[in-house]
Amino acid sequence: MSVRKTRKQGQERDAFTVNGTSIAAGSIATIRIPISYLPDHTQIQLTTRIIHGRTEGPTLFVSAAVHGDEIIGVEVIRRLLKLKKIRKVKGTLIFVPIVNAYGFVSQSRYLPDRRDLNRSFPGRQNGSLAGQLAHKFMTEVVSKCDYGIDLHTGAIHRANMPQIRADLDNEKVAAMAKAFGASIMLNANLRDGSLRAAAREVGCNILLYEAGEALRFDEQSIRVGVRGVIGVLEHLGMLSTPRNAGKKIDPIRSNSSHWLRAPIGGLMRAKKGLGEMVEQGEVLAEISDPLGEVQTDVVAKSPGVIIGRSNLPLVNRGDALFHVAEVKDTLDAEEMIDAHEEEVDEDPLFDGMSIV
Repeated sequence: MSVRKTRKQGQERDAFTVNGTSIAAGSIATIRIPISYLPDHTQIQLTTRIIHGRTEGPTLFVSAAVHGDEIIGVEVIRRLLKLKKIRKVKGTLIFVPIVNAYGFVSQSRYLPDRRDLNRSFPGRQNGSLAGQLAHKFMTEVVSKCDYGIDLHTGAIHRANMPQIRADLDNEKVAAMAKAFGASIMLNANLRDGSLRAAAREVGCNILLYEAGEALRFDEQSIRVGVRGVIGVLEHLGMLSTPRNAGKKIDPIRSNSSHWLRAPIGGLMRAKKGLGEMVEQGEVLAEISDPLGEVQTDVVAKSPGVIIGRSNLPLVNRGDALFHVAEVKDTLDAEEMIDAHEEEVDEDPLFDGMSIV
């Protein structure tokens, strides 16, 4: 564990405690929480970076790699920690760049016991490997926080447009989602065993950010993530808002979404990509046999925007191909998405920031 002071000594708020270690106000600490050992006895740890501000304020966590192969959030957190303004936070900020270290080192979504960590919350102290990790993360991080942002990507061979998934019927959560400022925010139901569901039970208001593809970096997705976390911190009063900050473009809200699945197996040729609008009855892809003798179209069921898409041309019947968020006005949505992408590209926050 390492601790360093961020400001001069003076009258301070109470220390913050994680895994039995106290972090004084005005300090930054790296705390590695032991989880278990691999078969070769390499220790697995839950590594956290904690910024405990001198001034009172909310406590918020930012986590990534709950699914071990979803690495974009790890880069988002790395870039956030490079920003000098992060050290001036009011309240307490907890970064957990790799929750599922088992999956991260093996480039796998799952844990060695083949369980999905995001279906294992809140976990149990003496449960399965996934249950024990979920329990430790809930006990040492989530239960101590007022707010949380969990960073995710699409699965292998599947990419997601930058988006927020959250309980938008909760006013506090909806305001956080708007402040994050991804192009679209989806009112998503809670799933049993998910981090979002467990966080709500302990009074932690949480957003889930989805963007990009597993095991890949995507610059736009990373930038939207960095900018979004900063936007939430400013909204909560944990960071001061720059005087010259302009009004951000409001996200599109969608209250429902659906997957279009492959009607047959074969080779898919997609005609539509992420962020594109679709109309009911529009052909989004063609699937044929290798000789081209049989062809079937994948057709949109309703107007909307494509927020997720398979990148693998080889498909089996029933494979999820296009995730469509239903929107009322596709023309307005298209204009807002284009304007948002331009806004992110021109944000001075990224001046001089390296491109991956």
